[in-house]
Amino acid sequence: MAVKLDLTTPPTPLQYFAALVAHDDGLPLLEAAAAIAQHAQPSLDTQAVLAEVDALGDALRRRLPADAGALQRLQMLNRYFFQELGFAGNLNHYEDPANSDLSQVLARRRGIPITLAVLYMELAAHAGLAAGGVSFPGHFLVKLHLPQGEVVMDPFSGRSLSRDELEERLQPWRRRMALPAEDEPPLGLFLQAATPRDILARMLRNLKAIHQAAHDLPQLLSVQERLVALLPDDPLERRDRALIDGQFGRLDRACDDLAVYLHAHPDADDAPALRRQLARWRQSPPAALH
Repeated sequence: MAVKLDLTTPPTPLQYFAALVAHDDGLPLLEAAAAIAQHAQPSLDTQAVLAEVDALGDALRRRLPADAGALQRLQMLNRYFFQELGFAGNLNHYEDPANSDLSQVLARRRGIPITLAVLYMELAAHAGLAAGGVSFPGHFLVKLHLPQGEVVMDPFSGRSLSRDELEERLQPWRRRMALPAEDEPPLGLFLQAATPRDILARMLRNLKAIHQAAHDLPQLLSVQERLVALLPDDPLERRDRALIDGQFGRLDRACDDLAVYLHAHPDADDAPALRRQLARWRQSPPAALH
């Protein structure tokens, strides 16, 4: 589905991203994922990113024999992506925001699981394989559907994972939840395919955590703007935007966002403190920070 933009004036990076993610039907995952990096690099050419990925995919497709089976296609894809192109996890600088920038991941051949997965899934499609993202706890994965059965790949290491290995990776989550054995969800529940919107939200929340830890408010606000554009009905993201806006003195929108959150979650643990904050903002707006 074509994305409709007002061409009378160039869209801002935020408007461009919002237009890309406005509808689930035909949401262009690769383009929207590439556009995320415009929060830090407004002049980033997302079309150049798409063209580079297409060129890599076309090169792979030309190598595939016309009669190649799914397993052979997967083997060739893995050899091309992980060995020849050299894509791998950025172990030494995992928290580098550049790992969430597809243009940088393409240039450096290093990334985090979710950005590597987005590129891997796109090349899998060029190879004629059905691949989807999996929002596994703590580590994003890729699942491929073959006639022989499902294959779960770790895009960070390039390894396929057995059921036992997946269960082992899930144990830290199960321990934190401390659920009775009979209430523990089965492994299959954690291997459901993530939607493009889910994938983009996870990418943005990774960046959000990085900028929060660095106390980088301008970048944090830019990321939060995109989260609200992506998840307009999520009151938690509206609350978080309000709290950032409040620090910049942008109180009209902050008050509106906080009111939405308090209406949706009147009994939340933070509701009393936020009601007091909202009253202060409405009564005596502080000066804007510069």
